Amino acid sequence: MSDAPLLKDTERTTGRSALQNNIQAAMALAGAVRSTLGPRGLDKLLIDDDGRTLVTNDGVTVLESAKVEHPVARMMINASSVQDKIARDGTTSTVLLSAEMLQNAWHLVTQDVHPAVIARGFRMAETYVHEILDKLTIESKKEHRLLATRTSLAGKGHHSMQVLLSQLAVEAAEAIHVSTPDGKIADPTRVKILPQSGGSINDTQLVTGLVLAKNRIHEDMPRNVGAGKILLVDGGIERRSMNSDMNLKVTSPGVLESFRAKEVELLVEQVEHVKSLGIKLLACKEGIDDEARILLAESGIQAFRRVARSDLDLLARGCGATLVSEVKRAQASDLGAFISSKNEKWAGVSHWIVETEEGGATLIACGSTETVVGEVERCFADALGVACRMIEDNRLLAGGGATHVALARKLRRYAESIPGREQLGIEAFADALEVIPRVLAENSGLDPIDTLLQLVAEQVNGGEHSHHLGLDVVERKPVNAVEKGVLEPYLITRQSIAGATEAAISILRIDDVLWAKQDPSMPETAQME
Repeated sequence: MSDAPLLKDTERTTGRSALQNNIQAAMALAGAVRSTLGPRGLDKLLIDDDGRTLVTNDGVTVLESAKVEHPVARMMINASSVQDKIARDGTTSTVLLSAEMLQNAWHLVTQDVHPAVIARGFRMAETYVHEILDKLTIESKKEHRLLATRTSLAGKGHHSMQVLLSQLAVEAAEAIHVSTPDGKIADPTRVKILPQSGGSINDTQLVTGLVLAKNRIHEDMPRNVGAGKILLVDGGIERRSMNSDMNLKVTSPGVLESFRAKEVELLVEQVEHVKSLGIKLLACKEGIDDEARILLAESGIQAFRRVARSDLDLLARGCGATLVSEVKRAQASDLGAFISSKNEKWAGVSHWIVETEEGGATLIACGSTETVVGEVERCFADALGVACRMIEDNRLLAGGGATHVALARKLRRYAESIPGREQLGIEAFADALEVIPRVLAENSGLDPIDTLLQLVAEQVNGGEHSHHLGLDVVERKPVNAVEKGVLEPYLITRQSIAGATEAAISILRIDDVLWAKQDPSMPETAQME
């Protein structure tokens, strides 16, 4: 039976042609971020539809900002996004590794090696790599975590910014981590970033507690409050407006006064309920009426209004409180606890600082322009993510391509023990791992082939810790990466290899691509005679 009528509006590519097109798309995507890898990597200028510009060398930012329609390219961008979500670094490496695996696989396909056999070889190689990685790790101390965090910022901004942000990121991760029966957990979402344009990057600082650009709603309220209970309201204490189009005809002056008196009475009832809960601190998402402000001030309660919902959520997590929709519905079980609450003025702007029992911190991101502040925010977010992951898993690996070269060497010896054609897939996997040191050398102005050969030779003759020998792009020669402080978190490298392998195998197994030229439509109904 012919499939021509069924696929008349569909462009179909099969076999090697489909695979070749998919690999070309993958290589094109890798080419877009190739030059951003490493401390000598270059930046990309991104321009959106509204003409806004962004200068960055963050791989996942570049890829997610690009308008890509090819499905294979989208698969690789998704792999990069997952890498960013899990490890916060290694996004460019993931794309480069996956594209290199596919390119090496294509060479084998042209030699009549079946893609399914290559895929099995890749899977065997990945399993072996994960076993070897566990043996190449080093236990980290705080100073090692600081160096690894700084390595993750290599190529992003100038050196002084890298040093400052990596230090602040490690301090923030230490401040927010909690111990559980399953180990330590550090959630980077518990660190708020407060942007402030003007000044210098060096003015960027980390403040213990949650900082909001808010001032207490009445001058008679206490400026500083000690430990106590806090109530969070996903609403306000205001006069209720009538949601109706009806008109009221007032026949007596006393009627209007009674309306107003009733409104005040309702406000008083809400404030009295707040007082009965014994709280010292009140934060509302919406407004607080003037009469209520006076009453709260007389009660010694520090109150804030128009607090963003995101900030209320952070306060709830830090204080162990529950957001209530209305004040009168609040119960003692909804309250949270805080250590201190104070108001301070920075650069003429009032700030509210809350220190909570569950920890938390705020980065005051400073820069001369909004563009600079934005870059500080992105760099700190990446560094914080890496620092938090190292709190949860403190294992480290040598950077500068050292680990990838060591894995490639061990994989080639492992391939010799495999009798079938899967051996070719394992060797192709090993060759792909070496793309990392090659691109590092290329972006540093070095010859990639000569540099790689020199690095391999140094590891072969390097003795017990030969797997620590990586490329120093500053000295332009192989050095002991651990001694130089060029370190990478174990999780980043492991996830990068795993994500790249999954993407490569998924693309490799595609042998038929169908492009629909138009959306399917319902067939026309035949007219009855």
